[in-house]
Amino acid sequence: MSRIEPALRRSTGFALAAVIIFSTSCPTSLLQAAGLDLEIVGWVERVRLIDPDISLKAKLDTGAETSSLDVELVKKFRKEEKRWVRFRLIDRSTEEEHIIVRERLRTVSIIRHDGERQLRPVVRMKICIAGRVLDTEVSLIDRSEFTYPLLLGRKSLASFALVDPGSTYLSEPECDPESDRSAGS
Repeated sequence: MSRIEPALRRSTGFALAAVIIFSTSCPTSLLQAAGLDLEIVGWVERVRLIDPDISLKAKLDTGAETSSLDVELVKKFRKEEKRWVRFRLIDRSTEEEHIIVRERLRTVSIIRHDGERQLRPVVRMKICIAGRVLDTEVSLIDRSEFTYPLLLGRKSLASFALVDPGSTYLSEPECDPESDRSAGS
């Protein structure tokens, strides 16, 4: 081994350390440099439902596969050979009630923490988060006992987000519904 090789290894290690330090101070730039169009978001974020126009807090949970939304009075019905669901969504900040009707995509069986199975209807909702409009599936359930009325699971997050588990409120729910910066799930 020549005298130059150990010096080169030390300088390469220094350069690598500089990249690591840079990446922790400016992770979004590093993601963009790698060609990834991902947003870094906290484990709790403010989001906006597009229709109806409601602002709410959401827990971003990579341990949950499916997203879920706090609703009341779920009524399933058929119309023109399609399955539908009617539900009431209450804006927790204003107490305003919204009656919403959506096509029911399917019913999922969720295993709760106590091991009990729960059947939930699934609908599609448009949600604004971190400058993106998600057209995503959510299961409908009474989440009134939980702090956050919306839980976004990994199916919703995978297309656009990296979740920083040590941070909250890293973004604003400002979206142009017609924008190209949408993320599907």
